[in-house]
Amino acid sequence: MPSPSDAPLPFPAAAIRATRGSRWQDWQIEPQTPGKNGKNGRPKALDALDTGAKPYSGGNKATDRAALDVLTQELDVLQNLFFADGRYKLLLVLQGTDTSGKDGTVRGVFERTSPLGVHTVGWKAPTEAERDHDYLWRIHQKVPGAGEIMVFNRSHYEDVLVPVVNGWITPEQTRQRYRQINDFERLLAETGTVILKCMLHIGFEEQRQRLQDRVDDPTKHWKFSLGDLEVRKQWGDYQQAYESLLHETSTPWAPWTVVPADSKTHRNLMIATLVRDTLKALDLRYPPEDPALAGLRIQ
Repeated sequence: MPSPSDAPLPFPAAAIRATRGSRWQDWQIEPQTPGKNGKNGRPKALDALDTGAKPYSGGNKATDRAALDVLTQELDVLQNLFFADGRYKLLLVLQGTDTSGKDGTVRGVFERTSPLGVHTVGWKAPTEAERDHDYLWRIHQKVPGAGEIMVFNRSHYEDVLVPVVNGWITPEQTRQRYRQINDFERLLAETGTVILKCMLHIGFEEQRQRLQDRVDDPTKHWKFSLGDLEVRKQWGDYQQAYESLLHETSTPWAPWTVVPADSKTHRNLMIATLVRDTLKALDLRYPPEDPALAGLRIQ
């Protein structure tokens, strides 16, 4: 992987990189250099990260909900300032297995922000027209503009998950796609897009319970597909594919953060905190005052 010195960014590194000793550091996948995957020469295993952990918790669900409520209000203020500032764009990538809570994260974290400045794309299987182009073509059309926050519910990383697990592309093609994705994200970052990538990490048993809840509750049947059960049989293969992409595409300009997501409240609290801290690290400001407004009185 490229070294941090290879990535000149138009925004502070603190907006995307965890500081030493912070709670964030324990969950961020450290960008690797060739042949140096971690202190022991091997990347951290995904199953070593506890899906039930609550590193940002205040102690109980009520406390966490109260903290989240405060954070959503902060995000509303910061989003307005981010839009007015207009120097940057923010792309939040939410990637995770079925039932990991991507929809719930969007609702829980951005419930108070203006729909004028926060947008969401839920990526599905590509259409015929999209398949006529390269796999990143449709993605590039939906990245945020200046002052916008864009949330990807699933993302271009589906193209190094589903085809890999199902054997539709070779290992050589997979490595090629890793390089292409890294280059694509570097282009975005170097032109002012702050990229936050969160892998929502849930356990096998937690997924079973959430799927069962969808079966048992008639109001959630629309969320359930029998195809989900077939994908669940490939759990181990998907975990391996996730582990590979996390370490191959966690770069100095767009590192990955693993979010323990067995707790829905804590998942939202952690992501809201990361987004808040990222926005604050950008040293946002309002545009210069218009001298013509000095002393103006509206009649």
